[in-house]
Amino acid sequence: MKINRNIIQSLLLVFLFPLAIGAQNSTEIFRAAGSPHNPKVQISFNRYYTAEGLAALSKKIADAHPNLVQRKSIGKSAKGKDIWMLAITNYKKGNADRKPGFYVDGNIHSNEIQGGEICIYTAWYLTENFGDNDYITNMLNSRVFYIVPTINPDARNNYMKEPNTAHSPRSGMIALDDDRDGKFDEDGYDDIDGDGSITRMRRKSKHGNFIIDPKDPRKMIQVGPDDVVTTQRYEYLGSEGIDNDGDGRINEDTHGYYDPNRDWGWKWQPDYIQRGAYKYPFSLPETRAVADFVLAHPNIAGAQSFHNSGGMILRGPGAQEDIATYNRQDIRIYDAIGRKGEKMLPGYRYLTVYKDLYSVFGGELDWFYGGRGIYTFTNEIFTSFAYYKKNNAGRNQTYDFDKDLLMNDAFTPWKEFDHPTYGKIEVGGFKKNFGRATPGFMLEEEAHRNMAFTFYHAYHMPNITIDEIKEKKIGGGLKEITVTIKNDRLMPTHASQDLKYNITRPDFVSIKGIKVIAGMIVTDADFNVTQEQKHNPAKMKVRNIPGNGVVKVRWIVKGSAKFTITVDSEKGGLITKRNK
Repeated sequence: MKINRNIIQSLLLVFLFPLAIGAQNSTEIFRAAGSPHNPKVQISFNRYYTAEGLAALSKKIADAHPNLVQRKSIGKSAKGKDIWMLAITNYKKGNADRKPGFYVDGNIHSNEIQGGEICIYTAWYLTENFGDNDYITNMLNSRVFYIVPTINPDARNNYMKEPNTAHSPRSGMIALDDDRDGKFDEDGYDDIDGDGSITRMRRKSKHGNFIIDPKDPRKMIQVGPDDVVTTQRYEYLGSEGIDNDGDGRINEDTHGYYDPNRDWGWKWQPDYIQRGAYKYPFSLPETRAVADFVLAHPNIAGAQSFHNSGGMILRGPGAQEDIATYNRQDIRIYDAIGRKGEKMLPGYRYLTVYKDLYSVFGGELDWFYGGRGIYTFTNEIFTSFAYYKKNNAGRNQTYDFDKDLLMNDAFTPWKEFDHPTYGKIEVGGFKKNFGRATPGFMLEEEAHRNMAFTFYHAYHMPNITIDEIKEKKIGGGLKEITVTIKNDRLMPTHASQDLKYNITRPDFVSIKGIKVIAGMIVTDADFNVTQEQKHNPAKMKVRNIPGNGVVKVRWIVKGSAKFTITVDSEKGGLITKRNK
C-alpha cells in the first residue's frame, strides 16, 4: 500500500501543532528536589533587602497564607521603625500559644545582614511547603515558629544605603560621643571615590612596608625583612575618611558605638568592662522588645539567632565566669544538635563562645539560656571554605574568587585622589558587600542549610504524648489508673537551668471525670516505688518530663466513670486523651 507523504505531513501538523503552541505558552517548570511545589509568593534569594523590603516580603507571606501566619510588630526601633514578627503554625490545629515555640531572629548587628534573608527564607519555606511536605506539615501542626527577620532595622538600612565598610556599622543608630569632644557621630567615614563603599587608602612612600603584588595589581603584599625592594613602596592609611572635626584624627566618631549584643540581662557588665555595653540591661528599645516578647511566651523552648561571619555554630557560655550555668546534661543536648549542624553546614565549626572566641557579657545567647532556660544557638553565617569548597585554599583566595566567580565585581580598582591631609593618595579595595556577606549565587544555599539546621533544632523540642493508660481493679470499688507520658525528642520540658531557678512552672498531669482518692508519681515501676502528692491529687505536679524518656503517674480512683487525662506543660504543650 502506497502512503501519500503529503497526507501524513498534514496529519502531523494537525495533531502536533496545538502541542507546540502549548509548549511555547506553558509556564510549567520541573520542580527541583527540596523546593516548594507551587509557591504563592515568588521571592529572589540571590540578593539582600532593606528593612522595608523585608517588611514587605513578610507581609506578602502573611497575606498569602492567612491560616498559617500572623504578622505583628513586637516593638519599635530607636528611630521608630516597626520590628516585625511572623508567628507561623497551623492555626486550624490546636491553640498556637500552647504549642512548643521556636524563636528565630537575625541582623542584631547591622552589617551582619544574612540573618534577615535566612529568616524570610525560613518563613517562606514553611508556608509554601505546608500540606505538600510531611516533615513541614507535621512541624507546623505541632510547633509554632516566631520569626523576627531584623531586630536592628535602622542600622540595617544605614549599612545598605550609606557608605560603609564590610564591618560597619555594627552598632545601632543612637548617636554617641565616642571621642568625648561634646559632638555626636560627627567624624564617620567619607566615601572619597563615591562607589558607595568605604574601601582603603594607600599612599606612595619610600618608608612604606607594602608593594603592589606583581602577579595581581589589586593586591598589596608586605615587604619581608630580607626583601630587596626595587619597586614603589606604599603605606596604608586606613579606611576612607577625612578629619571632619579638625581634631587630628580620622573616622574616630562613627555611628554608635554600642553593641546590641551586649545589652541583655544575663551576666551584664558596664562598658568599661564589656566594650559595647549601653546604659543598663535592656536599655536599647530593640533588645527590650525581643525580651518582652519572649517573657510573654513561656512556650518558647528553642531559639536561633543569625550573625556573620566565620562559619560557626556557637553555644554559650559567653564568659568563663558563667561556665557553671551550662551543666553536663544540657551540654549533651547542645553537643548532639551542634555536631549534627557541622554535618549539615559544610565548613562550619561547632564552638563554645568563651573558649573558642572571646568573652562576651550580656549576650543574647546567654540570656535566652541562662535567663529563660531556652536551648539557643548563634550561627555565624558564611565561611571562606565556601569560596572553593575546601579549607586553606590559599592566601589569595578572596582575590581569586572575585576574579574567577564574581567577574571582578567585588573590588573597586585603585584610583588617585587628593586628600586634604595626606595629599596625593590612592583609594581602592573590596566593597562592603564582600567578605562577610554571602555572594548572591551562594545565598539561597546558605539560607537553606541554616534553615534546615534550625528545623532539626526545633524538631527536638519536647514532643509529649500520653503513651499508655492502664486500669487495674484493686477491690472495694477502687481502681488503680497508671498513665505513661512519653517525650520522644532530645529536649526535656525544663532545661537544667530552668529547674535550678524555677524559671517556668512545673508540668501538670490531671485526671477529670472520676473521683480521685490518691495520686502519686511512679519513681520505680519495677519495684512499685511511688511518691504521693497529698494536696490536690487529681492535678499531679511533675517537675520535668525528660528528653527521650517517660514519666508515670498513678491515681487511686473510685467508680468506673469515663475520664480524661490532660498533660499541661508550658514548653511541651497541652495534650488530652480519654480512656476507651
